[in-house]
Amino acid sequence: MLDSASLLAHSQDLDLIVRHVLAGLGHGLHAGRERGAGVEFSEYRAYAPGDEWRRVDWKLLARNDRYYVREAERDSHVAIWLWLDASASMSEASYDHPNVSKLDFARVIFACLAAVAQRQGDAFGLLIAQNGRFQITPAARGPRQFHRVMAQLKQTSAAGVLPDAALLKAQLHFARAPSLIFAISDFLEWPSACSESLVRLRHMRHDVRALCLQTRAECEAGFASTLAYVDPEQNADPVKFSETAKADFLAAHIAHFQRVEQQCRQVNIPFLRACIEQDVGKTLRDWLKLAGRA
Repeated sequence: MLDSASLLAHSQDLDLIVRHVLAGLGHGLHAGRERGAGVEFSEYRAYAPGDEWRRVDWKLLARNDRYYVREAERDSHVAIWLWLDASASMSEASYDHPNVSKLDFARVIFACLAAVAQRQGDAFGLLIAQNGRFQITPAARGPRQFHRVMAQLKQTSAAGVLPDAALLKAQLHFARAPSLIFAISDFLEWPSACSESLVRLRHMRHDVRALCLQTRAECEAGFASTLAYVDPEQNADPVKFSETAKADFLAAHIAHFQRVEQQCRQVNIPFLRACIEQDVGKTLRDWLKLAGRA
């Protein structure tokens, strides 16, 4: 059977890859509450695009001239937020599978999480840090929301730099109630405005989980000495990797991510590093297990 790493390398059909990965997953994002017709009414909330019309309270509409949705206790899950770093460095591709970039891998992981959230009846939203901007797809439930998030993931390309601290601070209101935030990045820029925002969200009692994507070449300093490399986010000169330069790079790389992991532990953010050459389904399972969600 074709594994998901090979499938990702040979197919651009995101829906096909998601179905393949989920077939072997078999786990949810969290322990959901009881489901069924006998679950008691919990509360009203304002109607949001994507909500089912059968849940609108028409009597309340007649009295207040506003749409409200009846929420049963089974629907009172935390919101799931998918935080995607789509800056230029995420365009880096695998040497083994040149058609697969860090962004491609992240796109599949988040599409799978969105599918699971939709299946569980959770509200979920998408956050994209790209080109100095922070794009928010508000959290909602249902098939329409899933198609909305999938469309956004498919059209997102890696470009530019991460947004600055002032912009992100102004946007952190996206998660008002306690939420579960899955963040994917290469975390090459740490500390950064994005990393500081994730730590701030953790201090605000949100459940933050981080997945760091790398290429095998980065992990092993397996760069060809005959090629020149350019940082896509910096105006720096091309760099060639001699054996000495490879050793220096690897030492700096290890030290950097040791600091990142240590700081994540200090604020209780589960942090997983994964290579984009490995199986997508295994990465997703390992991340969920690390987060205590599988």
